[in-house]
Amino acid sequence: MTLTLHAAPGTVALAVHAALEEAGADYRVAWLDFKAGDQTAPAFLAVNPKARVPALVTPQGVLTETPATLEWIAATHPDAELMPTDPWQAAKVREAMSYLASTVHVNHAHKMRGHRWTGDAAAQAAMTAEVPRTMRDCADYLEARLDSDWLVGEFSVADLHLFVVLRWLDGDGVPLAEFPKLSALKARIEARPAVARILPQHAR
Repeated sequence: MTLTLHAAPGTVALAVHAALEEAGADYRVAWLDFKAGDQTAPAFLAVNPKARVPALVTPQGVLTETPATLEWIAATHPDAELMPTDPWQAAKVREAMSYLASTVHVNHAHKMRGHRWTGDAAAQAAMTAEVPRTMRDCADYLEARLDSDWLVGEFSVADLHLFVVLRWLDGDGVPLAEFPKLSALKARIEARPAVARILPQHAR
């Protein structure tokens, strides 16, 4: 069965798309137009009632949430070596992806998705105003902990997850150029053939 990735440009679904390409998986992409409201259309809600991407249709069912989906791709395509075999290193990859999903992505979402937390327009504006500070705090943390070419020793799905976040920073008021180690990691990922093949599809 061919896997189907539901994705939208500019979203974290890029990480899953890149992982599928790195893994040499048999897949297709079903593109959604968020501006047109495709994510709330009945056809997509039948796939993912959360109305978010990524959503990966597999032979076992639908997988959502970026860390879980990335780990599944790595586990089902072991030859791609996208997840460490050492238990400690694998746990560090999961730790990194949990931070990216639960802290960094949430901070980023405050810029344009404040309605998820409050209906108060002033409170939403306050959330948006805080994004440059909170995202800089995250970038500072990530820059300080990056002590090799990759986030956790060897290249892994955590780097693909981080790559998406790094693409958001400039738009969040945090110049990536001010973080030399993160900038270099982003360039290394962009230079990977699998990533280079799919990036044009994610241009907005």
